[in-house]
Amino acid sequence: MSLTSPVHSASAPFDISERKIAYFSMEIALAKTLPTYSGGLGMLAGDSLRSAADTGVSLVAVSLVHRRGYFEQHLDASGQQTESDVVWSPETTLPSVGKTISIVMQGREIKLCAWRFDVLGVTGHIIPVFLLDADVEGNDPWDRRLTDHLYGGDTYYRLCQEAILGLGGIHLLHALGCQPEVCHMNEGHAALLTIGLLEARLAPAGLHTATDADADAVKQQCVFTTHTPVPAGHDKFGTDQMMHVLGSERASIIERFGCLHNELLNMTYLALRFSRYVNGVSMLHGQVSQQMFPEYRVHAITNGVHAATWISQPFQELLDKEIPAWRHDNQYLRSVYGIEPEVIDATHALGKQRLFETVKQRAGVVLDPNILTLGFARRVATYKRANLLLHSLERLVEIANRIGGLQILMAGKSHPADNAGKGLIRDIFAAAARLESSKLRILYLENYDWELGEQLTNGVDVWLNTPLRPYEASGTSGMKAAMNGVPSLSVMDGWWVEGCAENITGWSIENSEDEEIQAGRLYDKLENAVVPLFADKVRWAEMRRHCIAINGTFFNTNRMLGQYVSNAYFPPSASIAASNQVVVNDEVSQTVLA
Repeated sequence: MSLTSPVHSASAPFDISERKIAYFSMEIALAKTLPTYSGGLGMLAGDSLRSAADTGVSLVAVSLVHRRGYFEQHLDASGQQTESDVVWSPETTLPSVGKTISIVMQGREIKLCAWRFDVLGVTGHIIPVFLLDADVEGNDPWDRRLTDHLYGGDTYYRLCQEAILGLGGIHLLHALGCQPEVCHMNEGHAALLTIGLLEARLAPAGLHTATDADADAVKQQCVFTTHTPVPAGHDKFGTDQMMHVLGSERASIIERFGCLHNELLNMTYLALRFSRYVNGVSMLHGQVSQQMFPEYRVHAITNGVHAATWISQPFQELLDKEIPAWRHDNQYLRSVYGIEPEVIDATHALGKQRLFETVKQRAGVVLDPNILTLGFARRVATYKRANLLLHSLERLVEIANRIGGLQILMAGKSHPADNAGKGLIRDIFAAAARLESSKLRILYLENYDWELGEQLTNGVDVWLNTPLRPYEASGTSGMKAAMNGVPSLSVMDGWWVEGCAENITGWSIENSEDEEIQAGRLYDKLENAVVPLFADKVRWAEMRRHCIAINGTFFNTNRMLGQYVSNAYFPPSASIAASNQVVVNDEVSQTVLA
């Protein structure tokens, strides 16, 4: 895949020095045609910036250019995944920032340029996003590839990338005249910006002169959001790599301020040490993170999605007609109760029709719009249990035969190095190949991306999610489905603990680590709760309306960003003092993982 045509141009110039918040993220989903994201983290970042643009937040953002993307997924007839690069040219696509900076890394100077993407809000407010690029003439040939692959290479490559994001990012902003009051680290990848802030504060004296007062001054600037309770999701690097990439002075200051954990450079602990506000991304995840990091105070701000990005075109047209204020204030989605349920149902049917046309084009399969259709699409990791629904094909076939048909649409990429995840995809293909019943259709769609994710969440009847609790920190795909009147059938994990109103916005599946028990509970709920309600078209249409009115008004990035502004970025001084006090609820700590 090659991208060459411009997708965005810089708008009228404005004074970047006035921007107060800098948002750092290793990946940001900016446009469907730009491969600058891999999945949920990047989608959340992009949605956050779109809401910042809509609501006029004083913010800039920093990421890497990822010239060769994450990857394009290819699946053969057995479900074996192979990957190819998604090559694009920022030179022919985005305007240059027009400034080259340099940082010292690996004992040598590395030059960095940057490209700019403007996120434009509904009122014309702009959020500039700067994409750092190491492919600069004069750099070592190996260094020039450091901003090519998102989540590519080995740990050494990853540490170099994270140094560019954190150290290079803060250096770039300062060079552009931006001195942010708040730096928000979206996950630990950007944690080295804290060292960059220290360097800037102490220049030209050097890091070795840093005092506790200096460290505290940096801490007062920083906000950190952690996104995963899965240990593998927290980047860790050996001290030898730390020394080689960052140099002895930075390594010494990291160790002196207690940022090593288990004798490793742990980016989460570095971010924790230098942040005055730390949060998880759902109520449950905040509690789990508090247990993981008991020496720090961990808050919770539940994720959301950008409504105007994920609501289908037919629904947007309906809402523009009936509730035009919804675009600048998502709370108006509550007024969907003024629209007749049958109109909601008919509007969803248009999204389902579009999805089925795409399935026909991609897979050559014609699906029946009158048959119950389940959707499951997400990054393929073992804890997400993508194949749980297929644990007992015999029972699933029985259910399909009894109700006159069942259609299951699945999608998702596995990281190229995740052999277990790739194995799950092959297992799903193998299960689908064993089917003899024409009443049960299972399709796994190739190359899950923004476009396919949008159509799936717009068009299926029920969104399925079966993670092993409590490893789904939040999850946002079900929120996107809810915006389109699609209820969820999900394990009570992540956002669904807050979003599930049983038989109103969807259904809960009681958690179990035993897959046979968990699958049995899933089948029971599908057969005894979902299917009967789907057969009652009036009640089903009412459920669609509940999903938009109840979950759409809360699980959006406008609300989420407002909470960041008032609770994290610019809280009352009393709140800042309270955030530095650690209070661990032992009862919660003992029960949260149950």
